[in-house]
Amino acid sequence: MPFTRISLKKGKSLKYRRAVMEQVYLAMRETIEIPENDRFATITELEPDNFNNSGDYAGIDRSEDVVFIEITLNDGRTTEKKKALYAEIAKRLTADPGVRPEDVVISLLEVSKEDWSLGNGVAQYA
Repeated sequence: MPFTRISLKKGKSLKYRRAVMEQVYLAMRETIEIPENDRFATITELEPDNFNNSGDYAGIDRSEDVVFIEITLNDGRTTEKKKALYAEIAKRLTADPGVRPEDVVISLLEVSKEDWSLGNGVAQYA
């Protein structure tokens, strides 16, 4: 069960935000085989003064339209699966809603199965 947090600069349309969430979900379904309808995700829109894209850090020229994607998920995926996920997210976001690949910044936070409670105060995977 991944939980996805997406942060972007305020002002994008509802259609744009929905497309970002959908494309990230579809990329996870395709590359790391998350369950169907496992759609735990949020989008946070940030005011320009609360947003820093680190310019050209690591030799990548990011624009003001950078999309930060943080995915918390169960540990155990291979490096190859993670690389496939990064590439698929960038590819999908480029196609819809039109995010430049340079503007897709992704981080994964891996946790143990017992680190989740999906409601009712119960550790469903423990």
